[in-house]
Amino acid sequence: MTACAIEGGSAGAAATADPEAEPEPEEPGEPAGADGSGLLPASTAAGQADEENGEAEEAEASSTVTDARSHAGAPPPPGGFTLTADGAYAARLTAAPGPPGERAWYPERWTLDGPEPYAVPLPLDQPEEPDSEVTPLADGRVLIRRRVADRQMFSLLYPTGPGTGELLLGAVGCAEMTLLPPSPDGRCVYALAAGEAHTSLWLVAGGAFGPEEVARIPGHCSGGVWLDRAGRMLALDRQEPGGGPVKAVAVDLGRQGEVTPLLQIAPGSDDRLLLADPDSGLLLLRSDAPGHDRLGWGVLGSCLPVRFPECLRLPDVAVTPFAVQPGQMLMPESCAVALRIDGAPGSWVGVWRPAGRQLHQFAAPLGWVPGAGYWSRDGVLRLPYANGATPCGVALLEAPEDVEPSAVTGRTGGGEGGGEPSAADAAPAVCKPVPLGQAPLHGAARPD
Repeated sequence: MTACAIEGGSAGAAATADPEAEPEPEEPGEPAGADGSGLLPASTAAGQADEENGEAEEAEASSTVTDARSHAGAPPPPGGFTLTADGAYAARLTAAPGPPGERAWYPERWTLDGPEPYAVPLPLDQPEEPDSEVTPLADGRVLIRRRVADRQMFSLLYPTGPGTGELLLGAVGCAEMTLLPPSPDGRCVYALAAGEAHTSLWLVAGGAFGPEEVARIPGHCSGGVWLDRAGRMLALDRQEPGGGPVKAVAVDLGRQGEVTPLLQIAPGSDDRLLLADPDSGLLLLRSDAPGHDRLGWGVLGSCLPVRFPECLRLPDVAVTPFAVQPGQMLMPESCAVALRIDGAPGSWVGVWRPAGRQLHQFAAPLGWVPGAGYWSRDGVLRLPYANGATPCGVALLEAPEDVEPSAVTGRTGGGEGGGEPSAADAAPAVCKPVPLGQAPLHGAARPD
């Protein structure tokens, strides 16, 4: 690849992830870390979490996933909806009015940190290809990746008077690249160019001389989750050259891309990191260590087990976390987590806390791009949406209080430790989502 600059003992132990329900692997092997934890600490963890009590939840068969259908009325933008780390700006590709099959795509920037959200179109002389990607920066500019033949072109777009300004950053000679989530520093953007033998990590915005390769990692990498607020520690899901299970690793950008193990739940399991909160150390992950693909959680740097909550295993839907409440220092169990729930009726929103062990379900606002949202520190979830009546809006959903399992089921809490009810006590189910109008909302922000 070439670059051209234009301008300048437990579920956490490697033995098994399930204490009772699933059989252990025939050869459990050695513990993943010196402390026997499945969560290996990154070299610069944001902080250690207080130890917690309890056993890992029972892991059972995973549910069938049905493809979700959008209920917003229009097809979702091809490049998705990307937010800055602080939620101040967002960017997406959107389509100009036109007949079906002749859509003219252009970038759009959303400003979300003011009293009212508003969108600024950033069209150029020619429409964008639907496989282009956009991501916002903290200064309000929008990075766009375009594929031109076998090269990847990068530019910064910004509003200028009635038109759109464009700053060409450079090109990378690579057939396929994927933008990573914006760096927490708000200035840098990285991209992955994955191959079978190795994966190249590129700094495509924020460097001194255009796109530059900053690390070359053995194996095929995907994903991308930031572990700190400085934009130094990056988690990737890596498969070793020649195949084998997928394991999350930590890449230290301050040490020329030094790679260390991060998740090692079972020797042969696929362990992928989905989300991380630098303040509390809460990690959301997906693993088949329990015998089936399950959504679980753990704490960065902790020797406590990875847990696979039964309440997050719903029949005939896919559950994917997309935002974690920040600011809960050393309190991972109290963090509110927003989840996207995809099923045959469409996509809706779930809210869950590790300590509460209950999944609250809410209908999404009309025009919500599934998986787009961010939390405030005081536990208010902001869900950006756009529809025919509101071209740029944000619905506000306050994280609901959790109710003790005994108050819901009429049974006792399941022991002195306050453990989660078993499947026999309270089988999880897909509930009818509560409309946002009946949800604990602070209000909806929208332009006049």
